[in-house]
Amino acid sequence: MSSKIEKSDDQWRCDLAPDAYEVLRHEGTEPPGTSALNFEKRKGTYVCAGCGTPLFSSDMKYDSGSGWPSFYTSLPGVFETSRDFKLFMPRTEYHCAQCGGHHGHVFNDGPAPTGTRFCNNGVSLKFIADE
Repeated sequence: MSSKIEKSDDQWRCDLAPDAYEVLRHEGTEPPGTSALNFEKRKGTYVCAGCGTPLFSSDMKYDSGSGWPSFYTSLPGVFETSRDFKLFMPRTEYHCAQCGGHHGHVFNDGPAPTGTRFCNNGVSLKFIADE
């Protein structure tokens, strides 16, 4: 990967839509069921809305019923994780390794073959359909 993207908070605020800014830069959460990406069925790639780094292929996506786009794995090396204690139990939070943008939380209740669920905020993603 190339060197990390660093911008001031004001630069991020100018570059991102308000809802994406709140989630990506301030670890917000979009309301469940609000992302059009929940219903995306085409083949393609999900990229970081902050920097365009490819994060997931459409083959990794599944319907978790959670209200957020969910994936059972990610492309290698695209996320960094940390522990989040904002709710009653510790959770594993993940951020884009390239720009540091917050994407969501990873849980151990996903389908085979990984048993993992990357629960991603839709506003943190952009979808690029295959040609």
